[in-house]
Amino acid sequence: MTAAYRTQVVGAALLDDARRPTAFLAAQRTYPEELRGLWEFPGGKQEPHESCEQALVRECAEELGVDVELLTEVPGPHAQGWPLKDTAAMRVWTAVASCGEPLPVVGEDHLAVRWLPLDDPAAALALPWIPADLPIVHALLDHLAR
Repeated sequence: MTAAYRTQVVGAALLDDARRPTAFLAAQRTYPEELRGLWEFPGGKQEPHESCEQALVRECAEELGVDVELLTEVPGPHAQGWPLKDTAAMRVWTAVASCGEPLPVVGEDHLAVRWLPLDDPAAALALPWIPADLPIVHALLDHLAR
């Protein structure tokens, strides 16, 4: 039996189009100081009263100011997704902004947001990612290439 992580984190690989995506969104962390300036998938912690999917929809609304439609999960190596540290793991879904939504906004959680082209994976991989998110970037690129 695989041990459970105490903290469940959720992240969105927000795509520019559900049928023929050409880019995904990355967000640059504001805090904590040791992660400031590094890139990540937008998202956050699941609250006890919500599912992972509900948490991700809520986090995208709070952080980016957009309502999202979740598409498919990017499977991780653990039942709870991608291990981040000894106590936390993150599940990641591809998603798109609901019809008519504005472009994502930069809120207090991020210094910047950037669309990364899928036809240039090297550009996405060249960003200084939070170390725990980098394997997820590789998996996302493989997931979308299929």
